[in-house]
Amino acid sequence: MADGGIPLMPKSREWHLVARPHGWPTTDDVALREVETAEPGPGQIVVRNLHLSVDPYMRGRMNDVKSYSPPYALNEPMAGGAVGRVTASNADGFAVGDHVLHWLGWREYAVLDAAHAVQVDPAAAPLSAYLGALGMPGLTAYAGLLEVASFTEGDVVFVSGAAGAVGSQVGQIAKLKGASRVIGSAGSDEKVKLLVEEYGFDAAFNYKNGPVAEQLKKAAPDGIDVYFDNVGGEHLEAAISSFNLRGRAVLCGAIAQYNDTEASGGPRNLAQIIGKRLRLQGMLVGDHAALQGQFVQEVGGWIRDGKLHYRETVVEGIENNFEAFLGVLRGDNTGKMIVTLPE
Repeated sequence: MADGGIPLMPKSREWHLVARPHGWPTTDDVALREVETAEPGPGQIVVRNLHLSVDPYMRGRMNDVKSYSPPYALNEPMAGGAVGRVTASNADGFAVGDHVLHWLGWREYAVLDAAHAVQVDPAAAPLSAYLGALGMPGLTAYAGLLEVASFTEGDVVFVSGAAGAVGSQVGQIAKLKGASRVIGSAGSDEKVKLLVEEYGFDAAFNYKNGPVAEQLKKAAPDGIDVYFDNVGGEHLEAAISSFNLRGRAVLCGAIAQYNDTEASGGPRNLAQIIGKRLRLQGMLVGDHAALQGQFVQEVGGWIRDGKLHYRETVVEGIENNFEAFLGVLRGDNTGKMIVTLPE
């Protein structure tokens, strides 16, 4: 035991960004390093991370550009959502053994101010769910559809990246809220089958099987009212063409362009926004924190009742964290990509 009753701190492995990627990130851009774990200062806790999140937005933080999230610093640990168990506490209200959600992922142990951690209950839901269905991706889906897109009962909804953590939840919430038709696109025939048979989408297509615009018009012959965009590029262009009058698009992500080294070539049909009186609105989930309580209550109830389903793609071991991140960018995951660390 160290002075003051704090246990001796274990060493921790953590991923550092060592170079700015040009195009697709490579193993030359990162390093897995072993470091000493500091003792918790006043108001701090030490957390043994159990589940780590890897998400598309992290690619943008690897660039040294001004954005809504600050860039990762070189030769410092990267950050992201994580759930873990408190192993040492110097903060009121947090005891050893408590489980918390926080934002110092990409590492085995995290030392952080307790004010930046939220206690979670493993009895209410699996811990990993607080990174997905009941976490940031779930709130993104909930707020994006209901608040940003101003969804109304009877809308026809199109979702790109529909088998991912956000997209799969958007489609299911739309159905639960009374959408007249929900269409999804995904990158494999297996994912298309999942969307229809498990998540209850009315139609789905593999965007690799032909032009997106043609497949969307076939799946939504009467047009669409809401488009939830996780992809950008060709998908957004197709949605603009299929929009009905006063359609609304939620611009949540553009994963198809995150690793581009040249400017995007489209959409080429933006003039249609004028005549159709469309609304295209970007969203950041942090703007919708006021919905957190409502979201957890409603979505948590749907999950408990078996009305809303979610999947996770689990990769084990901190040594595989970077490869899991690349997998998200490639679309290897079905549902939320989780990196699980053995205790």
